[in-house]
Amino acid sequence: MTPEYRIPAAAGESEYDEKRSRFLGHVRPVSTEDEARAFIAEMKKKYYDARHNCWCYLIKDGPERYSDDGEPQGTAGIPMLEVFRREGITNAVCVVTRYFGGVLLGAGGLLRAYTRAAKDALEEAGAAEVRRWSEVSVTCAYSLAERVKQECAAMDGMVSDAEYAEGVTVKALLPEEQAEKFAMRVRDVTAGSAVCAVTGGEDRAVRIK
Repeated sequence: MTPEYRIPAAAGESEYDEKRSRFLGHVRPVSTEDEARAFIAEMKKKYYDARHNCWCYLIKDGPERYSDDGEPQGTAGIPMLEVFRREGITNAVCVVTRYFGGVLLGAGGLLRAYTRAAKDALEEAGAAEVRRWSEVSVTCAYSLAERVKQECAAMDGMVSDAEYAEGVTVKALLPEEQAEKFAMRVRDVTAGSAVCAVTGGEDRAVRIK
């Protein structure tokens, strides 16, 4: 069974103002350190006129890196990184851009601002869980198709397709550890009339929030 892990479900952005300073948060899912660094370079180029472009990234089974980009040490990169650690998120990069508003925020104010910008951007991105899924095919009578779909949903699965001929063939994705239990349940609720088979498997990301 493939260990589960969480990644950003999509791109996420945020904007936060604190004492006339503007903080722009950007989160992206990435697979490699090169992708993370390319995104950081892209944001630095886009916001070249900003006072700071602070960043962090975490790669599964790889490095964790961060930069305060001129802010006082420990007030930006590490707090941003902690947002992802607390949420169990990996394969992610975050850049928070600060346009200075002329008022010093102090170490505590900066820590709170960078934490909030990263957290808000991650919340907009959402989270997806990457795990091993079994592909299951169930052929049954039309009258039983909805029940099969309900059983799939009850085991945290999802219907990926349905084919209609003399009977209905429901194609579903089930968490790998649930596939055998699902097949047994289908046999029970259809009184053995449905034909259920595991046809393959794949690792994929599914949004959880």
